[in-house]
Amino acid sequence: MDIEFSLALPRDAIGIPMVRRVLGDTLRCIGVTEDCVSDVLLATSEACANAIRHGGPAKRYAVQAAIGEGHCELRVVDNGLGLGAIPRQYPSGDAEHGRGILIMQSVVDEISFDITPGSGTTVRLRKQLDWDQDWLTRHNRHLASV
Repeated sequence: MDIEFSLALPRDAIGIPMVRRVLGDTLRCIGVTEDCVSDVLLATSEACANAIRHGGPAKRYAVQAAIGEGHCELRVVDNGLGLGAIPRQYPSGDAEHGRGILIMQSVVDEISFDITPGSGTTVRLRKQLDWDQDWLTRHNRHLASV
């Protein structure tokens, strides 16, 4: 089974719950474990928050999802000025920002950035999916088809 979708959203926090709903419902509908869904949604929310915060002056950003062959791959694309440096460690405890990329790294299998200064950033997230065996049995699904 191959599932692909793309959402174009205003660069506003109101879009994050929409992304979470569409992506979460899709993963649950094919029998992905709730822990795995939570990890994917956390990483995606962080990537969207970064696009909203750093994606200016563009007014929109996009989320592209591809689910198949046992994994989920997401791209969060903005047309902003481009991300500066990638943090290598968590900021101090009193810092209000700066943890998003490190959080994403901790919950997905692969993360990469395509940064074009002045033209935007694409964050690519990839996670191997974990399957709820009881759900698959109840719905007579086989992993080979996903």
